[in-house]
Amino acid sequence: MEKTIFEQMGGTYHEENGYLIPNLTLPPEEERPIGIWGQRHKRYLKEHRKATYTTLLTSGNLNSYLADIDQQAEEMFSRLVNQMTEHEGVTEALKVQDQMAWVQRMNNIRKRITEVINNDLICS
Repeated sequence: MEKTIFEQMGGTYHEENGYLIPNLTLPPEEERPIGIWGQRHKRYLKEHRKATYTTLLTSGNLNSYLADIDQQAEEMFSRLVNQMTEHEGVTEALKVQDQMAWVQRMNNIRKRITEVINNDLICS
């Protein structure tokens, strides 16, 4: 019997219930921690960009891709928080003077930045 292209390329099979099933494994992938931004992007890919998600998963690049997105989002978040607090005058002096106003303004800034990152980086 002639070998299949899969077998010619070094592929092997195993038998289950009378069927030959190819022995397929994903390529090894570098394990990097993925934070909240990477997890959100992964969920977005799974729900809205299935082909991209599958391509990244089967090529072994999903984890590193999500870790890079997470790192970019964290850096963007920190940079934008610093810029907006400076621009809006939310200082340590305000924190000492009126803690509730400081907390309200910081929460407002963080929520707006989260919205920006979700629109520009996570869901794009």
